[in-house]
Amino acid sequence: MKDLIRSLFGQYRQKGILVDTNILLLWFVGTVNRSRISKFNRTEKFIPEDYDTLLQILSFFQKIVTTPNILTEVNSLLNQLGEPERSQCLAIFAQGIARLDEFYLESINVANADNFAKFGLTDCGIVNLSRNQYLVLTDDLKLANYLQREGIDTINFNNIRTYGWK
Repeated sequence: MKDLIRSLFGQYRQKGILVDTNILLLWFVGTVNRSRISKFNRTEKFIPEDYDTLLQILSFFQKIVTTPNILTEVNSLLNQLGEPERSQCLAIFAQGIARLDEFYLESINVANADNFAKFGLTDCGIVNLSRNQYLVLTDDLKLANYLQREGIDTINFNNIRTYGWK
C-alpha cells in the first residue's frame, strides 16, 4: 500500500491533489487548535497526529485543488464551532483559500452525472473535475470506492492513517 501511495504522490506532485471536505476541515481546525481536532464533532474521528500527516502530505504537492462546493461545505462545518475558535478558523480559512486552486463547475452539468442521486453535488463535482487531472484525497469510503471504479486515482486518508506515512 505504501508503494502505491508513494507512486501516486510522485505522479501527481506537479499536477495537484484535490482534497475532500473532511480533510480540508481537519486542516483548518488543526491549524487553529490541534487539541480541538478530537473534540469537535465534525473532526472527532481524527487525532492531532493526523493533522501532522496531512500537513506533510499537502506540502508535497505543488497544487491543492478544490471546488466552491467543497469550500461551502467546509465553511458550514466551521460555523458549528463555538467562539472564539469559529472566528479564528474562519480567519485561517480565508488565508487558506488563497493557497488553493479553485475550479468552478456549473451545477447543471454536475447534476447531469449518472450517480448524482447517490452522491450529490459536491462529490459529483469531484468526479468531474478530477478525472484524468488530479489525485483525490478523501476519507469517504463510498466516494473513494466509486472514484477508483471510475478509474480516478484516489487515496483514502484512512489508509494513510492505518499504514502510516513518513
